[in-house]
Amino acid sequence: MVDHVNIPVREMESAKRFYEAALAPLGYRCLMRDGDALGFGVSTWSFGLVRTDATFPPVHIAFAAQTREAVTAFHAAALAAGGRDNGQPGFRRHYDPNYFAAFVLDLDGHNVEAVCRNGR
Repeated sequence: MVDHVNIPVREMESAKRFYEAALAPLGYRCLMRDGDALGFGVSTWSFGLVRTDATFPPVHIAFAAQTREAVTAFHAAALAAGGRDNGQPGFRRHYDPNYFAAFVLDLDGHNVEAVCRNGR
């Protein structure tokens, strides 16, 4: 089981604002700050941001949502926070019959997804 994942960002304060807004509908909040690193999670941090000046390729990370409404709320919040649409909320049945997801590119071009697989 994965304990946590970190992704690189260029500008920490902008990234912090984006992820605070985008992940709030999923129950995430900023739980840790240590120099140039932040940690987000529900009860303990599992998703981190690390500021860097290095060049980096974009990554794809998917967050579990408990309901389809949470997926839709994530998408709207992420767009309002400056993200770019990379896939409207909807079923992706080629992955799984219950795979309901939305995709947004964050401020650094990372593909951020919220997915609900439980059919609710």
